Amino acid sequence: MGEHHQFDWAGALHRARSHAPFLARALERQPELADLLAKGDGAAALALARAQGAQPDAEVALRRERLALAAALAVGDLAGAFPLTQVVGELTAFADRALDRAIRTAIAERTDGDAPDGFIALALGKQGAGELNYSSDIDPILLFDRERLARRPSDDPGEAAQRYARRVVALLSSSTPEGYALRVDLRLRPASEVSALVVSVGAAMSHYQGAALAWERAAFTRARAAAGDIPAGEAFLAAIRPFVWRGQLDFGAIEEIRALTLRIRESHAGPPLPGPGFDVKRGRGGIREIEFYAQTHQLIHGGRDTSLRVRGTRAALDALAAAGWITAENAATLGEGYDRLRQVEHRLQMVHDRQTHALPEGEALDNVAQLDGLADGAVLVAELTELTAKTGRIYEQLIGARAAAPVPVALPVSALAQQLGAMGFEEPETLAERIESWRDGRHAAIRSPQAVAAWDRLCPALLQAIAASDDPPRAITRWERIIERVPSAITTFRLLDARPDLTRRLVAALTLAPALSDELARKPELLDTLIDRDALDLPGDVPAIMARMRGAAIRDDYEALLDAIRVITGEIRFALGIQLIEGLADPLAIARALSRTAEAALTLAADATTQEFAAKHGRIAGSELLILGLGRLGGGALTHASDLDIVYLFTGDFAAQSDGPRPLGGTIYYNRLASRVTAALSVPTAQGALYEVDTRLRPQGNQGPMAVSCEAFGKYQREAAWTWEHMALARARVLYGAPAARKELESVLAEVLHAPRDKAALRDAVLTMRAEMAKHKQPGGPIDAKLTRGGLVDLEFLVHYLQLKGEAEDGAPLTAVAPHALDPDLAVALSGLIAAGLLPGGLTEPHALMTRMLVAGRLLAPDGHEPPPSGARALARACGHDSYDALLAAFAAARSTVAAAWKQILGTDILATEQENTA
Repeated sequence: MGEHHQFDWAGALHRARSHAPFLARALERQPELADLLAKGDGAAALALARAQGAQPDAEVALRRERLALAAALAVGDLAGAFPLTQVVGELTAFADRALDRAIRTAIAERTDGDAPDGFIALALGKQGAGELNYSSDIDPILLFDRERLARRPSDDPGEAAQRYARRVVALLSSSTPEGYALRVDLRLRPASEVSALVVSVGAAMSHYQGAALAWERAAFTRARAAAGDIPAGEAFLAAIRPFVWRGQLDFGAIEEIRALTLRIRESHAGPPLPGPGFDVKRGRGGIREIEFYAQTHQLIHGGRDTSLRVRGTRAALDALAAAGWITAENAATLGEGYDRLRQVEHRLQMVHDRQTHALPEGEALDNVAQLDGLADGAVLVAELTELTAKTGRIYEQLIGARAAAPVPVALPVSALAQQLGAMGFEEPETLAERIESWRDGRHAAIRSPQAVAAWDRLCPALLQAIAASDDPPRAITRWERIIERVPSAITTFRLLDARPDLTRRLVAALTLAPALSDELARKPELLDTLIDRDALDLPGDVPAIMARMRGAAIRDDYEALLDAIRVITGEIRFALGIQLIEGLADPLAIARALSRTAEAALTLAADATTQEFAAKHGRIAGSELLILGLGRLGGGALTHASDLDIVYLFTGDFAAQSDGPRPLGGTIYYNRLASRVTAALSVPTAQGALYEVDTRLRPQGNQGPMAVSCEAFGKYQREAAWTWEHMALARARVLYGAPAARKELESVLAEVLHAPRDKAALRDAVLTMRAEMAKHKQPGGPIDAKLTRGGLVDLEFLVHYLQLKGEAEDGAPLTAVAPHALDPDLAVALSGLIAAGLLPGGLTEPHALMTRMLVAGRLLAPDGHEPPPSGARALARACGHDSYDALLAAFAAARSTVAAAWKQILGTDILATEQENTA
């Protein structure tokens, strides 16, 4: 009874009978239903309505269920008992049931059963979104699988499928004494003007992969497998997902939706403002424009932001606001407006069960308003006028600026030269001819009329940004390199035009960092990453990066995963590069982020490769692959130019055999698996290369096997390894393997590093190695923070010498005095040695400075030579100094500090030796 008192059931019934002839007749034909509604028992009324579908005759059952649901939902809606989401959800669920039953009935009439194998019904439009209205038609796409379609043995698959489709339409749409069940519109199918009612899966796949139009992408944002062979339908939608959700940001969608909107507005004969004849669906600020607003943003960003891949309009608006792509205020205004417009649409359709969206005139308008519970039509018009003014303005913010923009016109060369001269470019006449040559069709990037128009729109702003940079000629040359290499740049042009802030970042990459501009030339879609809401945040931990990589795979297979690893790694590395050159993050944090990214890529690639390999060769019981990271990877501080220094190991018996269809012995098994993992990390795929992998630090180097057992590794390290190999182990970290196996390998490493050594022999070996290295690996330039004497290599040698020496000044074990002195992170180990009194405290800052110089210099001064003025300023900023001169002074002081520590501990003057060698 509480429900009856809370909602106005009596008033709803009165308004339905007084103002909606269709509802009045429906209630009269269904007295039991009307009685339940009068009692306020909406749940029982809906249950009774659904029960009508239990009739054995499908044609009768569907029509009776539809009529009962329409009456029950309308009265519950008018009473305020059923919210809009429940109303449209119930109507959609009925459409799904009805479509499925019609398919099964059509098949059962020709075969021995009703299994819909191979016959797919995809729901699009409002049915796909779960938002059907009272008198909406449904817009399914019917597909069939020639190999799996249920049919008589003598039937041709195509002919059988067409027969089923015709019967489905008749079962749902034909008018009988019971009425109709659903209007069916099949015009959304591929090439509907020439294709049959039902299309083969193969033909549909070809269409969407090569011939589909922009509006079809928008339609498929709402698509779902609704009836028939649902698993097959879901598989089809998964296969065409790249067509709908493009990996590259698609700002061309704005142009396409704008053009479609203008065509709709121009062809719509109704009044532009609410009043008699105003169309609440097609009119300005109406239902369709709100849907287009949501779908356009989804098409632009949904390829990269999977949180936007939702079907309902309200759900899409909420997701866009949550992701930061639109404001919460706009989402609320559009969402509330959408709900109200849908309610008004329902009122219009309740009156005569007609698929109408236009406000009527005179008494008919008053009648609709009174059905809604308002005083008269004037009140309704006033409400809709205010509502659509707000929603229309928001929609026009999306398309309006472009709608008003003039079509760009290319300037004559002479006029362009004048503009270039005014901007400050040198030799403007020559440059103008060079720029004009980009448009002459020789470059594929600017060949189509659409690409030329997009370039003409972007060109003035880009040239202005380049002119304002520190090195315009360099930026022009590198930009030209990009448009020479890429097959198409229209999306890039549109992206830069839509987001002017990206133009500044592009020019920074062109002028400051050759590596970044080269990456852009290979993959201009990397610019897309910079408009993601978290683009300029450091990436998360290793599991979070792995999850992002998995989520980017377009298919659930090995090759797709390897492509996804490359895509996400490239995006992260590029975004980190932009952060570095703009001074947005500390190079030390960027180095750690690069290392986390590599570790995520390695772990995911090793997991996937191991599974692929096991499918052919099985696994070896009690044995598994381990991957040991060394160098900067082991220390967790990579640069943009770092290789991955790794060693492959395995646990268990090397003589054991795998249990797969093609068994292998242990040594061969793991050496082949290691080669496969290396290939997964290094061989270019369609998405490019990933990392250079260096395995030369393995036992016996290039002469040894790719993978050895942990037991053999320990034996080699104890009995045959050189001092430099033990030094390398000081930065070793187990990156891959189960916890127990990791512990086994870590115990081997600890045993080697803690082994007693002859101190004098160790000192001599360290000095000899460093002298040989200095002889054969000269610094690249004056700011080579790694190889210059007093630089990072010398500091690393000092740390590793003390780590291998293994004792404090008083002879106590090193780890007893400084537990972290053997940490693979050099900064942590350095702190431990300082705490133990083995190194002066003044080395912490020199290490941090030179590491920053190394990380930043790999982008800004990759050869170690002095960068151009803009690069020098960026390098100084990245390293925490106000000027390049201040950075050089700090670098000189840092080298002196390291050299002093070297002389104190190892007894030689490395700076004096360097001066002698230079002389």
